Amino acid sequence: MSQAATTIYVPRDTTTISLGADQVADMIQTSAANEQQLVNVVRNGSRGLYWLEPMLEIDTDRGRVAYGPVMPDDVDNFLASECWREQAGHPLYLGLTEDLPFLKNQQRLTFSKVGLIDPLSVDEYCHLGGFEGLRCALKLSPQETVSQVTDSGLRGRGGAAFPTGKKWQTVLDTRAEQKYIVCNADEGDAGTYADRMMMESDPFALIEGMTIAALAVGASIGYIYLREEYRLSEEVLNAAIRLASEHHFLGDNILDSDKSFSIEVRLGAGAYICGEETALLESLEGKRGMVRAKPPLPAIQGLWQQPTVINNVITLATIPTILAKGPDFYRNFGIGGSRGTMPFQLSGNIKQAGLVELAFGPPLATLLNEFGGGTANGRAMKAVQVGGPLGAYLPSTLWHTLLDYEAFATVQAGIGHGGIIAFDDSVDMSEQARFAMEFCAIESCGKCTPCRIGSVRGVEVIDQLGRRDVEFEPEDPERQAQKVLLEDLCETMTLGSLCGLGGMTAFPVLSALKHFSEDFD
Repeated sequence: MSQAATTIYVPRDTTTISLGADQVADMIQTSAANEQQLVNVVRNGSRGLYWLEPMLEIDTDRGRVAYGPVMPDDVDNFLASECWREQAGHPLYLGLTEDLPFLKNQQRLTFSKVGLIDPLSVDEYCHLGGFEGLRCALKLSPQETVSQVTDSGLRGRGGAAFPTGKKWQTVLDTRAEQKYIVCNADEGDAGTYADRMMMESDPFALIEGMTIAALAVGASIGYIYLREEYRLSEEVLNAAIRLASEHHFLGDNILDSDKSFSIEVRLGAGAYICGEETALLESLEGKRGMVRAKPPLPAIQGLWQQPTVINNVITLATIPTILAKGPDFYRNFGIGGSRGTMPFQLSGNIKQAGLVELAFGPPLATLLNEFGGGTANGRAMKAVQVGGPLGAYLPSTLWHTLLDYEAFATVQAGIGHGGIIAFDDSVDMSEQARFAMEFCAIESCGKCTPCRIGSVRGVEVIDQLGRRDVEFEPEDPERQAQKVLLEDLCETMTLGSLCGLGGMTAFPVLSALKHFSEDFD
């Protein structure tokens, strides 16, 4: 009687590869061949427990069992002890993957297939419900599809949180011979990796979401504007697009419906400003990435002046779940005006860095303590920045704030793309405020004066506040005047900038000045 092959899952995404996952996979396959073991190595996507990566999973009768982090130097020892079997006594043994608290306590909807499947297996994707949303959309009229997205309460996950259904409705209602779907995959915020993780671990979800969007608004061409550094994502996406076309989920005559839609991957220009939707369109058209004045909105005059849906990766990858399970299913997650789930990304000085998909509603402290586990070095956590480099710095007194768009707005903060960066008590928040202004000065497209000049003046004012060659009393009139000048400058940038880069730079600066004023003294 022949022995059944043991399946070992070894993750393959940018982060795990950088930690040695490719070497681990090669060593396992070589050792299996030498020992004449029947082993099937599957390169799945990362589960998002990045402090445990590379995390290996072995398929057993009880389910998948995890070990990690398994570095290349650990492979020989790992294989030598009860090779290919569950090894509960092994120092890297973690138990059943689904029982790990970090995963078990999440509500994974958009990321439900991430880490479970081979990212480029159409069969595995379909086996877990993939392309069911597309099949449902093909049975609906465009207006019915748009209405389902509207009823779900989905808001853009790229940062602006604009109602997705409202954007789609505008494109649907605008008459034009040509319409476009553009996916903003230029993930430039520090500490964010949800888009990359989705594209490298479950690319068919993005492709399916873009195709549903095309059916809903009458578009025939789609572009994925991909961050230039994401070369593995480019490789995976192009392969997935080819496979989806071969299986008739993309291209001409989609599933014998007489509907057609094509997708092309375009690499970005390497500029942070190209994450802003109108600068992205300029870059996609082959021009310098500079912000357009609005109106007209891209939904009316977007790519090549045609009606265009622009959504980010997570927004589009969420669409299949809504169409397959219905808008009410998705809307039942979350609170208030924040419906569904959000992938929060923990990084910085945090013990358990990784991606956490949760329904809106819990307090920020839940992410930091229950999932993040506190700081990596054991020091006290002083501040967290939520929402990327333009997000506010929040002190511990505000960590009770609920993960909800409106709740964050009440404390002059934003959720943004869901990136959360933790800092311990050794951080100098005046330096972080300076970094925000300097970042804006470097990344500004230069089109509007408040952003172009204001950010440079902001760096100069913060440098004056931080002078160490002159002694100031905290209430010194000159120092207070400098603080007022900085606040006025932030107000000018907020009210006068054309886009969110200059308009939101005030968030980190003013929050640092308000909550950590002692660091400026």
